[in-house]
Amino acid sequence: MSTDQSIEPDWWKSAVVYQIYPRSFADSNGDGVGDIPGILSRLDHVASLGVDVVWLSPVYRSPMDDNGYDISDYEDVDPLFGSLADLDALIAGLHERGIKLVMDLVVNHTSDEHAWFVESRSSRESPKRDWYWWRPAREGAVAGQPGAEPTNWASFFSGPAWHWDEATGEYYLHLFSRKQPDLNWENPEVRQAVYAMMRRWLDRGVDGFRMDVVNLLSKDVGADGSLRDGEALPGQALGDGTPFYMGGPRIHEFLHEMHMEVFAGRDGAFLTVGEMPGVTIEQARLFTDAERREVDMVFQFEHVDLDSGPAGKFDLAPMDLVELKTSLNRWQEGLADVGWNSLYWNNHDQPRAVSRFGDDSPQWRTLSAKALGTVLHLHRGTPYVYQGEEIGMANMPFTSDTELRDIESIRHLADVAARHEDTDAAWQGVLVKGRDNARTPMQWDASTNAGFTTGDPWLGVNPDHASVNVAAQQDDPDSVLAHYRRLVALRHDEPVVAHGDFTMLLPEHPRLYVFTRDHDGVELLVVANLCSEDTEIGIEGWDDAEVLLGTYQDPRGASGILRPWEATVLRR
Repeated sequence: MSTDQSIEPDWWKSAVVYQIYPRSFADSNGDGVGDIPGILSRLDHVASLGVDVVWLSPVYRSPMDDNGYDISDYEDVDPLFGSLADLDALIAGLHERGIKLVMDLVVNHTSDEHAWFVESRSSRESPKRDWYWWRPAREGAVAGQPGAEPTNWASFFSGPAWHWDEATGEYYLHLFSRKQPDLNWENPEVRQAVYAMMRRWLDRGVDGFRMDVVNLLSKDVGADGSLRDGEALPGQALGDGTPFYMGGPRIHEFLHEMHMEVFAGRDGAFLTVGEMPGVTIEQARLFTDAERREVDMVFQFEHVDLDSGPAGKFDLAPMDLVELKTSLNRWQEGLADVGWNSLYWNNHDQPRAVSRFGDDSPQWRTLSAKALGTVLHLHRGTPYVYQGEEIGMANMPFTSDTELRDIESIRHLADVAARHEDTDAAWQGVLVKGRDNARTPMQWDASTNAGFTTGDPWLGVNPDHASVNVAAQQDDPDSVLAHYRRLVALRHDEPVVAHGDFTMLLPEHPRLYVFTRDHDGVELLVVANLCSEDTEIGIEGWDDAEVLLGTYQDPRGASGILRPWEATVLRR
């Protein structure tokens, strides 16, 4: 158990988090899949960034239907990744370097191979039957046939959110894959079992949790236990069930209870992060209000949904900088007095930032990666760096669906084909937005398989690793890697970065991203030209300001011409 009393209660406001996706980080045994010993071998790289926290994506036992987000045993490590002893060594290795470990935790659902669900599925009389959402077929419908599902809700992974279980003659709810049945948080036994498991991880030395889709825990249930149909989705027989499970009626109660049962009264400094699709600013203020004791911060999705059309994620729409600034500014203002922001461009579920928000052409890739990092890290909130972001890794040039591994993309393509819709447009959507873009192996050097593995990698290595890799940037002061190290250090060294007020300037400018930060008499100005053309800027009063950071070696100030993807941080 951590007992460091010297850390302030809101230490994470000055912290930077580094996310590791274990499957793709470093492979120690040549089986083509990253593992915990591989992470251990690369801890010095993580420490060299200066980060305060590592967020570790799931390493629990799992059938890997959704790459570990389908957990079959919360308290053991999957042999694919190593052992509990390896995880203990990782915790120790991070702590020795002054870095905390936050575990990814999925408690909205389990794997269908988890002992809880196996027991629940054994019979309708099982004592754990009510640990999951079981319901009979729709009245008057033929059980097991299309349209007989208890509600018309669509799964996030295509198709209906209910699966017919022939053995017990009922359906179970799965908002994601059919191998990821939803836990019934209305049952207090479920909640107590989850809290006990979380406490045991803290006892083991873990410093907190990033909780996957945690705002889906509470379903809107009628007094008779009924669930309601959602509004029909365009062109589908299925409906939108999100109004009945996103931010459900008991979600604040559940998260407060979790805080009190798991964290309250413990020594140490912990971090709780709630991933919350669809969360609003008003809801986020409640979730992250310290006095309410729910979570420290949330992941919201508004800014990463701006390039999605009406048909959803894979329906591509242009990313408009004015819209992006408007969205991020709303969250800066909305959580200015209560709550806290999580800052991110990409993670294991999002395409690579330099391909999405920047310019990944050879000419502008380095500069645009540095400019995006500058803008994000100078906002108010806790920045998250996803593995490879610190070297400017880009989207993968997939050429065939046989190269894909992500269940979401694969099922989307199959679903589109089954509906005889535009498969070319669907493929373009997957190329740009598919999750496999973020999951290609970490690029350590220019050797075969980028130094990730001596075997055949589970997912193809981006061919650009020959020039974009850690080894190539390690000692280059003008590299993306060096710039990210400076960004992390700046947050630690300048209290205004963590605690300063945020004011957006030039909100309607289509190319420039400009804002100030102000705290205790110190003011920063951040100017960024987020395009591949020269752009004129004229912000008065900063001619004699100190330049703290720039994406060019000879950074320019707040007036004159900003070069393509030039970002500068000024202090006065």
